[in-house]
Amino acid sequence: MVENKKYELIKTDTKEFMGKTLFRIKALINGNYFEKGELGGYIEKELNLSINGDAWVYGNAMVYGNAMVYGNARVYGNAMVYGNAMVYGNAMVYGNAMVYGDAWVYGNARVYGDAWVYGNARVYGNAMVSARIDLDCEIDFELTPRIIINSKRKLEKYKKVMLNLSTEE
Repeated sequence: MVENKKYELIKTDTKEFMGKTLFRIKALINGNYFEKGELGGYIEKELNLSINGDAWVYGNAMVYGNAMVYGNARVYGNAMVYGNAMVYGNAMVYGNAMVYGDAWVYGNARVYGDAWVYGNARVYGNAMVSARIDLDCEIDFELTPRIIINSKRKLEKYKKVMLNLSTEE
């Protein structure tokens, strides 16, 4: 096992959440998005935040379960990433957003506001999601109205509506 020289779990700064103990992190080195000595957010275990790259968890954000944040991804605000979810690449999850289950957020995607991305959802590319997503789908376009999409058919219909709106003068 490779020694973690990127951050440490602070044993005296914890949160009990959903029957799990989450530990605040503290940077041991300088990164592109954090500085040595900076306090980060909360993780359950080292599996949750890669010891490589510039991935970081800030503020009151929480990552737990088998969820992973890696690459240059960032999770901040009051965001939560848990279950088997993955956030990676240059992706960001922030605000009060939640990414959980087997969902993936990657590339340059942003999940923010009060968005819930879960199940087997995939949010990637330059997608921006601030609505609740309740489906098995892939999203690679901007989705910002407060809507609930609960089937691939409805998602396709929504894409067509958005394309029609964007071409109207």
